[in-house]
Amino acid sequence: MFHPPGNIKARPTTDFAKENLFNILGNRLDFQGSSALDLFAGTGNISFELVSRGCEQVTAVEKEISHVRFIQRVKQQLEIDNLKVIRTDAFRYLEKQPEPFHIIFADPPYHMDEAAQIPPIIFRRGLLRNNGVLILEHDKDLNIKDSTYLSDQRKYGTVHFSFFSFPPEDPR
Repeated sequence: MFHPPGNIKARPTTDFAKENLFNILGNRLDFQGSSALDLFAGTGNISFELVSRGCEQVTAVEKEISHVRFIQRVKQQLEIDNLKVIRTDAFRYLEKQPEPFHIIFADPPYHMDEAAQIPPIIFRRGLLRNNGVLILEHDKDLNIKDSTYLSDQRKYGTVHFSFFSFPPEDPR
């Protein structure tokens, strides 16, 4: 167990919510060989979980230098070689990233005005693979119920997860 230093301002996903999230994801997709993006990575909590589940490549995007240093320190201590840590603004990263991912997890600061724009940007830029899933963690005040490709929503205490994916192929 790694404990972030006091200068980390992130709000890590609760263990209860994270356990439920990964139970859902484990029933939806195969982590083995997949690529994952952790936007607003904070402490790297989700990134490390994705690595431990067998993702082939995980990219953690975080703009706060103290958070990036913490993630890099844990990555080095655990000798992880399939986690790339990028220090930049998540929205800037999305506008420049050319390759799609199987799993995208976005946990922007609660009450961030632009949070509802994350799914449209990801789908407009083609950053989610056809069989992939985007998970947006947010508080109760974010209204995205009418969003395109919204497939499910779950609530665990004060944590809300909205799942986005392409609809299954029409069998005709």
